[in-house]
Amino acid sequence: MKLNNITESDFPFNHWQFSDCLNDDALNEISYSKIPSGERAYDGTRAADHTGEGVDGKLRLFITKENSNDFPHLTSIIKNLQSKKTVSQISGLIHKDLSSSFVRLEIIGDKKGFWLKPHKDISEKLMTMMIWANPYNEASNLGTDLYDKNFKLVKTIKYVHNSGYLFSSGEDTWHGLELKEIKKERRCIQVNYVSFKTDWPVEK
Repeated sequence: MKLNNITESDFPFNHWQFSDCLNDDALNEISYSKIPSGERAYDGTRAADHTGEGVDGKLRLFITKENSNDFPHLTSIIKNLQSKKTVSQISGLIHKDLSSSFVRLEIIGDKKGFWLKPHKDISEKLMTMMIWANPYNEASNLGTDLYDKNFKLVKTIKYVHNSGYLFSSGEDTWHGLELKEIKKERRCIQVNYVSFKTDWPVEK
């Protein structure tokens, strides 16, 4: 993973966009890995029950030590994110101490009907990063919608293959996804540095 081509923006809140960050092998794992299937109840939240523990929560695909052999290229990204060098780089960008954090990576394949109401990330998410893979040539407006403190949509981060953005949770970091047409699947990964334990602690 390369985070060299970074552009900073402070509107409507601080976030950093980047491109050409992953190799083809990693993008293929994002694009074509099998995500658990089942009937989903889209209610404007990621897990469709506000807690992450309901039916939709059980259909999520996180990379763990147990399944990491099935995802060698995404596991390599996790290891990069665990490294002191990358932790220091991202910590310097977002001005937040990540030295005791853990990495979490989820493969996402949103389908027709998915949307996200404007929300702020929980404080346990110290950093959120989204990286897009667009194997099905979906519309570029399927990225992330950013809102001002009055919940007015003021910017859309474009859904462009092998690009993404990152930000740190904080006051008025409202973001979501308006209900838009998804023809087949909106593939991406969500990467977080979190304060709770995962299988992937950062290097000390």
